[in-house]
Amino acid sequence: MTASASAAGRLYVVATPIGNLADISLRAIETLRIVPLIAAEDTRMSRRLLVRHAIDTRMVSFHARNAERRLPELLDHLRAGADLALVTDAGTPGVSDPGEELVRAWAGEGGRVVPIPGASAVLAAVVASGVAGPRWTFEGFLPRSGRIRRERLARIAADERGCVIYEAPGRVTATLGDLAAACGPERPAAVCRELTKLHEEVRRGRASEVLASIGEAPLRGEVVVVVEGDRVGAPVDLDAAVAEARALVASGRRKRDAAHAVADRLGISANQVYRALLDADVP
Repeated sequence: MTASASAAGRLYVVATPIGNLADISLRAIETLRIVPLIAAEDTRMSRRLLVRHAIDTRMVSFHARNAERRLPELLDHLRAGADLALVTDAGTPGVSDPGEELVRAWAGEGGRVVPIPGASAVLAAVVASGVAGPRWTFEGFLPRSGRIRRERLARIAADERGCVIYEAPGRVTATLGDLAAACGPERPAAVCRELTKLHEEVRRGRASEVLASIGEAPLRGEVVVVVEGDRVGAPVDLDAAVAEARALVASGRRKRDAAHAVADRLGISANQVYRALLDADVP
């Protein structure tokens, strides 16, 4: 059956806060109030958000364990001309969260899918980490073990772009260890924990340093790992590196110290930057 664009309902994919319940848009609140039904990953979790914002819309559960049974019901709801809002416990449905199958099915029938953007753990980690860079990839959760995990880690290590990874708190140490082995212990990395929440924390440094800072004690809460891209394999803009080093010298740094600071940030040879800096200053 193909949905009629004029008669069918709209599927709103609504991003919800990743921790702080105030991080929700006015548009998302309005949408959750006016739709007749909300499909939620966990109705108990979503109820807290609805109560906070005085929303009394009816909810049904929609998650991995009941998706096969619930999907036809939700599609019938939309086909009948009624709108539907899709939410998960935190963040955006379909981004390492349930919901993709509903969106795919409804879009496949020609139905209208309306994204309502909002808080994102991926973007929050990118801007808070300071190591992702201007170009980055999102891996979601890595495979837990085996050849596929090793291949994925190797691709991350060789990629010039930074990488954002979701991880369970009890597995962060293992994943950081694997990243340090694949990318090298000097590769800059960050572990972002409990973003937007009371105990928000970002640990930054070389992969080996971040790993050592965690030690044996497992982290608590939601965790996002960010690792810098492979700058050694990337083409080096030496002119830009020299300009950055000269600015540090102008601020009072010694030339060799400035060269080392820039080289550490870019992952290139300090001697290369130092020689180019000296050459640039030759009359």
